[in-house]
Amino acid sequence: MDRVDGDKRRQQIMEILNQETSPVSGAELAKRAGVSRQVVVQDIALLRAENKEIMSTNKGYVLYKPQQGAGKARVRVFRVNHDTEHMLDELQTIVDYGGRILDVSIEHALYGQISVDLIINNRLDALEFVNQMAMSRDQPLKALTGGCHYHTVAADSEKNLDMIEMDLQRKGYLV
Repeated sequence: MDRVDGDKRRQQIMEILNQETSPVSGAELAKRAGVSRQVVVQDIALLRAENKEIMSTNKGYVLYKPQQGAGKARVRVFRVNHDTEHMLDELQTIVDYGGRILDVSIEHALYGQISVDLIINNRLDALEFVNQMAMSRDQPLKALTGGCHYHTVAADSEKNLDMIEMDLQRKGYLV
C-alpha cells in the first residue's frame, strides 16, 4: 500500500513540476501532496535516481526542460573569476544576451567538483539571487577558490552564447 502511495505521490510531484514554469518550493510540494517537506526531499532523490532531471534552486524545485523556448537550447560552460562586487553585472551580462544560468560550480582541491543549480533566467532572478546572498551570512562557492568558478549557460543559439562569451571576455570575467 505504501509503495503504491509513494509512486502516486512521485507521479503527482512530476506532474506539478511539469506544469509549472517557475520553481516550486519543497514546502509547497509537501502541502499539495499532503506530506512533510522531508518526504518530498526523499521523493525528489528517488525521482533523480530514475533519471528525472529535477534541479533544486534557492527558490525551489524545477524540472529541467532543455527543449523549452523557440529553438533547441545550446549549452556552454564558462570559466569566470571576479570579486563579489561584480557578481550582479556578470549574471546580468549573461541573461541580457538570452542566456539562462543553469548552475554554478567550482573545482575544489579536496572535494572535487561542487555544483549548485541556480536557474537564473532574467535580470530580476539575478537581482533576487544577489540580494538573497547579501542578506545571508554565507559566502558564495567562489570564495573557496579565490573567485574562480564555472557557469553552465543555456541559450537558444550559438550566436547568443558567442555574444555572452565576448562580453564576459571584454569585461575581464573570463579566465
